[in-house]
Amino acid sequence: MATRIETDHARFKNIVRGKIKQNLRKYIQKGEMIGKQGKELVSIPVPSIDLPRFRFGHRDTGGAGQGDGEPGDVLSPGSVEGQSGQGEAGDSPGEHVLEVDVTMDELADMLGEELQLPNIEPRGRERIERTKLRYTGINTTGPESLRHFKRTYKQALRRSIISGEYDGQSPLVVPTRADRRYRSWKEIIEPQANAVIIYMMDVSGSMGDEQKEIVRIESFWLDTWLRSQYKGIDSRYIIHDAMAREVDRETFFHTRESGGTMISSAYKLAWKIIEEDYPASEWNIYPFHFSDGDNWSADDTGQCLTIMRDYILDVVNMFCYGQVESPYGSGQFIKDLREAFPDPAEHKVLTSEIKDKESIYPSIKDFLGQGF
Repeated sequence: MATRIETDHARFKNIVRGKIKQNLRKYIQKGEMIGKQGKELVSIPVPSIDLPRFRFGHRDTGGAGQGDGEPGDVLSPGSVEGQSGQGEAGDSPGEHVLEVDVTMDELADMLGEELQLPNIEPRGRERIERTKLRYTGINTTGPESLRHFKRTYKQALRRSIISGEYDGQSPLVVPTRADRRYRSWKEIIEPQANAVIIYMMDVSGSMGDEQKEIVRIESFWLDTWLRSQYKGIDSRYIIHDAMAREVDRETFFHTRESGGTMISSAYKLAWKIIEEDYPASEWNIYPFHFSDGDNWSADDTGQCLTIMRDYILDVVNMFCYGQVESPYGSGQFIKDLREAFPDPAEHKVLTSEIKDKESIYPSIKDFLGQGF
């Protein structure tokens, strides 16, 4: 039976969860992740939660129960000596912000509930086996790293009591070699669905800091959801202008480039990565490409469509293209994709127009709402 404090704690967690869900759209749009703690927790500001607390005033400052006074005296604000109570009255309540740590799994659950995202069904042939160790009991032999100290001490105490060695006035218990107990384990073979996300981003001169920030925020939430659906996730990052290269995550989100754009260079590199490292028989594959839609030429767009049709689309779960609005981009590429691949279910090509940060929320739904 749960104690009262456990019940109160559970109720408070539900209140916090409700507040986060209530403000989730704002967090998504503005990227209000105050800071990660490790790989599993994120600190989120939750407004307007008042925690009950005791407040103590200064001693000998007058007021109820202090100093001179008679029954029936009227207490008025600002009557304490040395405090005039001057200053303009505000018309808005103060904002109380509480930072709470939320696991990535909890964030993914909230995202799925708010956007009504379907659970993704990994393709059956994308399963590989993983060996997992599970502790199942206690043995009298084993490696010292697995010695169970509590069980060892209890066994030594039991032996000393039975043998009459135990002295209550001097309760010294020294385990012998025969007293030692060790955790035992067995190997469990279980299927594991693995996925790789290949992020591609146009970093030509028309993609400014605002556009890259939109990509960074949306990528965080895409990562969060997909990691909740798969036990194993790899992330690879490709940047391109007229040429493409693979980079690490930090470089992906902070690179400043200029020059023209040849999208086919990114698609060629993505196919090379898939072909060399992620066989379709073992991996669920999700390429995400973000650009302002301005390609070098119609010929290069034709190359992109050929690479997708002849190679990439045969092996991926879905191909996602997000077009970030830029004052310098033509926005033509998304039109070409929609014309070439009009049926998302048949062609496994999903597109989304991201005009600004407020569009991130519906864009995530565009990509993940299909449940591929």
